[in-house]
Amino acid sequence: MALPRRIPKERNRSERRRSQAHCTFVRSHQCCVPGCQDMPIEVAHVRAGSDAGMGRKPSDWFTVSLCRGHHSEQHRIGEGPFGRVHGIDLHTLAAEFAAASPKAAEIRLQQRGRAR
Repeated sequence: MALPRRIPKERNRSERRRSQAHCTFVRSHQCCVPGCQDMPIEVAHVRAGSDAGMGRKPSDWFTVSLCRGHHSEQHRIGEGPFGRVHGIDLHTLAAEFAAASPKAAEIRLQQRGRAR
């Protein structure tokens, strides 16, 4: 017996935006934790206030630069506690990276489309 024809699902969430150029730009900065000089730098996605969903990584526009140790700590203790411990606002920093990015015009265009 053959399976019946599959019914295609409609997408109920926005697509995750990927940008290697923006990630390279973010990775070219030092760790966002004040006073940290550790390397290597990793691109850390910020979930709070982003386009992420349950079990879904945010778009690359919502990223900050963290060293490997602080990136691991961010995942281990969570974004809120991490920001409080280090006195930083990850969401604001991600917005600053997006505004300064070589892909800033593309980011603004896609965010306007998402707000509609």
